[in-house]
Amino acid sequence: MVTRSRDDACKDSKWISAMKEEYAALLQNGTWSLVPKAPNMNIVGCRWVYKIKERDDGTIERARLVAKGYTQQEGIDFDYTFSPVVKATTIRIVLSVAISRG
Repeated sequence: MVTRSRDDACKDSKWISAMKEEYAALLQNGTWSLVPKAPNMNIVGCRWVYKIKERDDGTIERARLVAKGYTQQEGIDFDYTFSPVVKATTIRIVLSVAISRG
């Protein structure tokens, strides 16, 4: 099934379930919190991304809530960012060095 809009997704029980799962995971992981808005704050919006993606175990990953980070301004909306992402190439190099050194 192709979902062309949020309105389409909101009518489909599978997408609704996927959105609820995503929202529950965000709350459980403590990835964000609501804070009172100060006068100088910019509101960072978000949007749902609907994509069918099969995981290694065969389960389906369906919906993600993503922030519109491009609306933020350094020094106003954020001071520091960190993204713990490791590229596969880096892992291969580290493992190769470890193996070669015994």
